Amino acid sequence: MFKADLIDRAAQFRSADEDPTRNLSACPTLVLNADYTPLSYYPLSIWPWQTAIKAIFLDRVDVVASYEREVHSPSLDMKLPSVIALKQYVKPSEFPAFTRFNVFLRDRFTCQYCGSPSHLTFDHVVPRRLGGKTTWENIITACAPCNMKKGGRTPKQARMSLMLEPIRPTSWQLQQHGRGFPPNYLHETWRDWLYWDIELEE
Repeated sequence: MFKADLIDRAAQFRSADEDPTRNLSACPTLVLNADYTPLSYYPLSIWPWQTAIKAIFLDRVDVVASYEREVHSPSLDMKLPSVIALKQYVKPSEFPAFTRFNVFLRDRFTCQYCGSPSHLTFDHVVPRRLGGKTTWENIITACAPCNMKKGGRTPKQARMSLMLEPIRPTSWQLQQHGRGFPPNYLHETWRDWLYWDIELEE
């Protein structure tokens, strides 16, 4: 069967009426790498159900777990996949993109001067007017009050100490931080593949 035919066939699926309590938008699919670890933790690697079904028909993934909710096509009924694993391993990049969100994640969504989680922005440790650059090693998460207090000075000049020195994190480090911030939606079939809030047995 040609690829286009597979995609068309996946697009023919319509929702079933057996479970009216679960909206299709509440059926995202957790995507695991070929080694059965999540492609990413934060943001969590999830696909909409339509994309997951297309990947199944293209034989790019294995279904690990499913919802009770079903969808129908003219020739096939199937449960919506809740967890899938890629058949081909995707090697993660060693270093994450330098973005505002990733800076916040590296700093665990807290001000690096006072520890506040509120009114977050970012600050140049060495101000730009003093030659400071916009890099991993010179940008930190700061709350608005601390940012205003520091102004255009260095932490030493402002007599404000940093909780941690800013570094360029690896993707692995951000993944570890991301585990501390579980998503609002966490389906029961995902729990075996994620490691948030799971108590270890003695």
